[in-house]
Amino acid sequence: MMRLRRQVMNLWQFITMVSKDDIFLRTIGKIENFVSKILAIALVFVIFVALFDLLKFLIVDLFFTHPSLVFAAPLLKIFGMFLNVLIALELMENITAYLRQHVIQLELVVITALTAVARKIVIFDSKADGDLTGLAIAVLSLSISYWIVRSQNKGNNH
Repeated sequence: MMRLRRQVMNLWQFITMVSKDDIFLRTIGKIENFVSKILAIALVFVIFVALFDLLKFLIVDLFFTHPSLVFAAPLLKIFGMFLNVLIALELMENITAYLRQHVIQLELVVITALTAVARKIVIFDSKADGDLTGLAIAVLSLSISYWIVRSQNKGNNH
């Protein structure tokens, strides 16, 4: 019984020590840093898989399906695959910027979102996908957001 009481007291002292703001915030910061590094490693894997998929698609399509150097697949599909890799690279830039400065770069996030919406517009098939109104509103909203963030960042740099 005495041993259990001592263990509970030790646990309580540990909780009291860890719950102090500076120690707690340092611990949370280390966890965020660790998770960001895991995300970066996973994203590197995703980038290489997407790049391999793109290269495999281009090589098979150009040299084996149609040896006359004519694409069998629509160019929009190929452009979509290129933009997938570009979006993944922009996500990597977001993560590495966070690891460098420990601040989420809102401008980078908005640019990545704009690229993702632009990708959707580039590969848009009006026969299958319907109306562009939602994408147009998204582009307009993100463009305004980018302009606001960019204006704020320029104002803060001077």
